[in-house]
Amino acid sequence: MSEHVAAQPDPEQAAMMVRLKRLMLIAGLTTALGIGAVFVAIGYKLYRGEGAAVAEATLVVPKGARIVSTAALGDRIAVTLDVGGTTEIRTFDAKSFKLLGRARFANEP
Repeated sequence: MSEHVAAQPDPEQAAMMVRLKRLMLIAGLTTALGIGAVFVAIGYKLYRGEGAAVAEATLVVPKGARIVSTAALGDRIAVTLDVGGTTEIRTFDAKSFKLLGRARFANEP
């Protein structure tokens, strides 16, 4: 049985192999960094703990007003009030319960 021995590369081929190994190392590290970034983003989305705190607030309506309806609109809460025969809609932020807007509806004279 004869063994096959590879010939020694000349200096130009050896330099090319060193450059090729360096490029392969850069490509491998870039790929690993990209995959790591994807895992970090997925972990952040899964464990960021949104919705863990319970918000509580008391919202004051005008005296004599009657709440007709409420509606959740994504990140807002709309409350329809009957204030002495006039319809009013108040919109609040769902997280902080700050008043965002008020719309009053009245009949024309």
